[in-house]
Amino acid sequence: MSKTTQAPKALRGVGNFIDDRFHLAKGGEKNLRKVFPNHWSFMLGEIALYSFIILLVTGVFLTLWFKPSMAEIVYDGSYERLQGVPMSEAYASTLFIDFDVRGGFLMRQIHHWAALIFVAALVVHMLRVFFTGAFRKPREINWLIGVAIFTLAMVEGLFGYSLPDDLPSGMGVRILQGVMLALPLVGSYISMFLFGGEFPGEDIITRLYMLHILLIPALLLALIVAHFMILWHQKHTQYPGPGRTDKTVVGTPMFPAFAVKAGGFFFFTFAVIAGLSAFVQINPIHLFGPFTPTSITSGLQPDWYMGFMEGSLRIFPNTLDFTLPIGDGYPIITAVLVPGLVVPGLIFGALAAWPFIEQWITGDKRAHNVADRPRNAPVRTGLGVAGIVFYGVLWMAGANDVLSETFSIDLYLTTYIFRTLAIFGPIIGFIITKRICLGLQRRDRETLEHGYESGTIQQLPSGEFIEVHKESSDETTHVLASKPVITSTALEEDETDEKGVENPETRKGMGKLRRALAHWYTKDNVSFEGVEAHTGHHLHHSADHGDDKAH
Repeated sequence: MSKTTQAPKALRGVGNFIDDRFHLAKGGEKNLRKVFPNHWSFMLGEIALYSFIILLVTGVFLTLWFKPSMAEIVYDGSYERLQGVPMSEAYASTLFIDFDVRGGFLMRQIHHWAALIFVAALVVHMLRVFFTGAFRKPREINWLIGVAIFTLAMVEGLFGYSLPDDLPSGMGVRILQGVMLALPLVGSYISMFLFGGEFPGEDIITRLYMLHILLIPALLLALIVAHFMILWHQKHTQYPGPGRTDKTVVGTPMFPAFAVKAGGFFFFTFAVIAGLSAFVQINPIHLFGPFTPTSITSGLQPDWYMGFMEGSLRIFPNTLDFTLPIGDGYPIITAVLVPGLVVPGLIFGALAAWPFIEQWITGDKRAHNVADRPRNAPVRTGLGVAGIVFYGVLWMAGANDVLSETFSIDLYLTTYIFRTLAIFGPIIGFIITKRICLGLQRRDRETLEHGYESGTIQQLPSGEFIEVHKESSDETTHVLASKPVITSTALEEDETDEKGVENPETRKGMGKLRRALAHWYTKDNVSFEGVEAHTGHHLHHSADHGDDKAH
């Protein structure tokens, strides 16, 4: 006869004490049974979360010894090659962490690698959300929070990269100041305020440090908590499959299965980051030396997530600069202003606005809890790939000097190549991706209607040899049949009323634009209407020789 296992008396007492005051038992039990879908792509967001936790822990460790000061001292530490060299206290304290604090260099490596993986996981996670349409109603707010987290993560990484005051980070700060100065009217005031005077000033490290360890982490933490609270309330999206609808979730309960899996995944993530930090050196500031305004670097690149801005600054033409007729003339430096602020603004602005743009084009205001397969939304998928190509071209352009030297190509030629690719690459990427999606849709319809090729050859009474098609599994059939019908309410609106009078909404410019975009978004889509799933293994023989088929 089995007995009910009870918690130890001490734990029962603590539990009763807490529940008597906060009444958490009932709600806690419900939340512990919350179901999470099982799919590897949902772990991408968890990698970002775990990396952020590692960043916080290692960041606290580094703050114990780092001195955010630009006061000049003469180095007299353990690293002999720089002894007697004038440098800032920030750079000297970073050398102290690397060479004198036990485990300091490893902790700084872990911090840096965790930052790179944090941003990378955010990017891949957002791409997964975008390509599967998981940003649609009711998750628009969470998508905006995700875009804000991504933006702040890049700024946080830039500021952290700049703190050691070594030569590469100083050059990055110099570029940041150049972008500030390109701002019309207020640029010089912002630069003087932030730097505490002319570049490099005496306050930039102190102010970046405060932003890096207090303000931006607090904002990130608040946004991440809000993101997960909304996720917890709205539940995860899930991929098509048996039993998965907009009102039901199929997966693993939070406790104990998902909690154990998540805990193990955290340690796996930490192990990968620690392994990279132990065996792959990154940002060895002792080899670069302290920053001096008269020194330059060669062949060094910023952290990968800032590469696109570096590339846009390198390839944007300076022939578009102009001067406003104000006083003696006020120059507008578009060669810095546009690639430094307008291009990132367009990228992040487009990301934030897309859920509302797509909803406006399609008129789809339904709640979506089942994710799309990327192939079933060819225009959205094509636009996503176009954005990736554009970002990738700018990212590669940030290393045009390295590519020029490595492959013995004229530097100016690489600039012209990247300018051309930045314009035509996204267009080509969109066209190719859309055609691939439509081809995959046709193959899915063929598989759904006729089954899959079994490899079994049979002979018909007519003497013809054919390959028998077998029905797909229930899982595959559900996935294939889940393709939504892509329509737009803009195309369903009558252009004229019963008296032949043109609809005012369609006559306006925005109405015409919406109809044109709706037609572009919904055309060239493979229809699954009337397609019935293949359900048998037998053969049908037709009198027509050309109509012999295997079903």
